[in-house]
Amino acid sequence: MASEDPGRARSRGKTYPPTYYSPSYMVESAETMWTSWLVPMIVVANVCMFIAIMFVNDCPKKNLGFEGACVAKFLGRLSFQPLRENPLFGPSSSTLEKLGALEWSKVVHGHQGWRLISCIWLHAGVIHLLANMLSLVFIGIRLEQQFGFVRVGAIYLMSGVGGSILSCLFIQRSISVGASGALFGLLGAMLSELLTNWTIYTNKAAAIFTLVIIIVINLAVGILPHVDNFAHIGGFLTGFLLGFIFLLRPQFGWLERRNLPVDARAKSKYTVYQYVFWVVALVLLIVGFTVGLVMLFRGENANDSCSWCHYLSCVPTSRWNCNN
Repeated sequence: MASEDPGRARSRGKTYPPTYYSPSYMVESAETMWTSWLVPMIVVANVCMFIAIMFVNDCPKKNLGFEGACVAKFLGRLSFQPLRENPLFGPSSSTLEKLGALEWSKVVHGHQGWRLISCIWLHAGVIHLLANMLSLVFIGIRLEQQFGFVRVGAIYLMSGVGGSILSCLFIQRSISVGASGALFGLLGAMLSELLTNWTIYTNKAAAIFTLVIIIVINLAVGILPHVDNFAHIGGFLTGFLLGFIFLLRPQFGWLERRNLPVDARAKSKYTVYQYVFWVVALVLLIVGFTVGLVMLFRGENANDSCSWCHYLSCVPTSRWNCNN
């Protein structure tokens, strides 16, 4: 379950959507603006999935009363688990586990690799769902309008899987659900899109500074307990690399070639550094997914190779214990 972030939920917590920033850039006359329909469809699918989860959960019938009474009983079998059990107004952990939550033992020993994808469509509660879907609307619609549903959809899904892989490698004693890995992938893609299309942006320094601050703040919140920050980091890194591959923009001079004299030499469509970024990102993405999947299905624990990495997901203090 999630916590104060566009959250991938782990155990218990809350979520807030990240701040959204759209840096200004030159809109060329040749650029096509797409109609955003995929992002709204993803939102609808997540809402429908949550309703189905609550229907299966059926708190009035299955709650044993150890943690208190069901919340909002007027909803019937859609009522929520007691707040002591789930403060996000949602189902029980056992229901999430049954319907596809990410769990290391089931992925590795139960050969249920499909959980790497199914967990992206599950949410721990109403608060978790609203925070993630608001984040998706603010981030995803702008990207889909500019780059189309195919590229944005690929980034969303692959980033979610990348987040699930890294989460499974480091967190092996609790379940995890949520779309935050995919959402952080879109944030990562926004950053790499800004870098690879650097020449077409105005106010470059302000754009990159603001976006980096947003990303750092959201990742920093992930060190609180009950937040799966490894899903955030894995999704962000995957989306960052995918942005270099999928979100290239042609040079302004190439787009304006029709207005040049016949004997004038037009610029190439892409710059040399865009091609270099593309190749390096593709290689790193293939290597990263290959190594991650091999380690995962061998049952390896990435904490054995990195003794300090667990601090990236939770920093213990006098107020909480990360092992609880």
